[in-house]
Amino acid sequence: MSASNPGHPEGVGGGPLVDGPHDPEHDPRASYVLEPEYVATLTERVTATSGTTVPLISPLDGAPLANIPQSSTDDVAEAYRRARIAQAAWAKTPMEQRAAVMLRLHDLLLERMPELLDIITLENGKARKHAYDEVAHTALTARYYARMSGKHLASERRHGVFPVFTRIDINHVPKGVVGIISPWNYPLTMALSDGLPALMAGNAVVAKPDAQTMLTALMGVKLMDEAGFPRDLWQVVAGPGRELGSPMIERSDYICFTGSTATGKLIAKQCAERLIGCSLELGGKNPLLVLRDADIEKAAEGAVRASFSNAGQLCVSAERIFVADQVYDRFVERFVARTKAMTLGATLDWEVDMGPLISGEQLATVTAHVDDAVAKGARVLAGGAARPELAPYFYEPTILEGVSPEMTCFGHETFGPVVSLYRFHDESDAIARANDGEYGLNAAIFSQDGARARAIARQIKCGTVNINEGFGATFGSVAAPMGGMRESGMGRRQGAEGIHRYTETQSVGTQRVLKMTPQLGLNAERHAKLQTLGLKVLNKLGRA
Repeated sequence: MSASNPGHPEGVGGGPLVDGPHDPEHDPRASYVLEPEYVATLTERVTATSGTTVPLISPLDGAPLANIPQSSTDDVAEAYRRARIAQAAWAKTPMEQRAAVMLRLHDLLLERMPELLDIITLENGKARKHAYDEVAHTALTARYYARMSGKHLASERRHGVFPVFTRIDINHVPKGVVGIISPWNYPLTMALSDGLPALMAGNAVVAKPDAQTMLTALMGVKLMDEAGFPRDLWQVVAGPGRELGSPMIERSDYICFTGSTATGKLIAKQCAERLIGCSLELGGKNPLLVLRDADIEKAAEGAVRASFSNAGQLCVSAERIFVADQVYDRFVERFVARTKAMTLGATLDWEVDMGPLISGEQLATVTAHVDDAVAKGARVLAGGAARPELAPYFYEPTILEGVSPEMTCFGHETFGPVVSLYRFHDESDAIARANDGEYGLNAAIFSQDGARARAIARQIKCGTVNINEGFGATFGSVAAPMGGMRESGMGRRQGAEGIHRYTETQSVGTQRVLKMTPQLGLNAERHAKLQTLGLKVLNKLGRA
């Protein structure tokens, strides 16, 4: 197995992992899915001198993948020191050169896709087809900001106080060093895609990927190095958030975080104390509405992807489905049938529709939510059980009916392959129930009347709303801002907003000929009267 092709673990999706003896007593590599030499090419990018490591295992079968070196608080300080030096030079690099490097990254992501898909699946457990979504999204992000950053960051001319005599230029200058704390559920795109526009804006990045998916993030950084980004421009630290989070916030000029609402609130407080900005994509209890005129087959297919992509471990996945009376029975029949027909497995094969959860902790949460609901009267229409024979942390895609407010899964995010069905009588009731609670991340509406669905979307308190699609229409459209309302977060990734968050807006005013003080021998009173006359004239002319 070469470094450019990690291959398939034996018993997971293909042939043997390493050549030579398969006795760990004589060959320590035989007990690892990935060659230690290959792993070392990735982990050497971590700024870590503590001498301690933590093991990384695959949720596919519990096989060891790597030992990840851990960073100390001194390592965090060193990472920021290096990043600040690199940022000073990078900020002077012409936009065209930054874009050229970014486009090389785009091509490398696509060229090295098989390797990336293997690592994502081995670390995260998701189906290979869902790992592909990550690589495609990251490449789309790189290409978008390579092509559009010049436009988004170009200096703008605005009206001055005195027409002709006052010139106003609006500049977008980099903040400095951006701290990115990324999650495990989309380990490539969440680790890289938030940082790519930061680089295009002239910043440096210090990233702390989640401990459970470090190799994926490090593979992304390796490709960035190969594309030609200055090595010190993107620093990586590894360790628990409770230990490294505060040191990062203390040294960052901006923080980007994706994770739980509880942690996001703590980060927001710490950023507020330093008067630095932050963007936070947090929890969700996302609704999906099936209206009376929906195409039932398309709605059922879309609901399966919306609910069970990445085993439901997706911030924008649907956990609540509201279905109109007129189509409820037909929709439920098709949705249940499609769910039961899913191919479940823990392999690197393309044919798998859903893989395992990432950890025992996630499995425990999903199991507790379903068991609680069933004990309190909910009905299981599909799934409802763990499948340890498939993988240690596997749980079936589960559909519940009769979920009520006293059940944990009614209002709390499960973040697993569990969705609840609810019948509604009129659309105003469905909208009110979709808006119930404190979250507001993503929603979906299925209807054959696009205009009516878009009108309903404006009433949904979510940062993104997808029509006749679960989440991909907005998530895949990199020009579309993405983020949450209410307790689902603040700030936006993607689009112009996704790069402007990493800049400070600077106004430059150039005054010519006319002075801002009385001139031509006028005293203050006459100057004020002349100014007042000018204001009235400008108003008559319709000037802002």
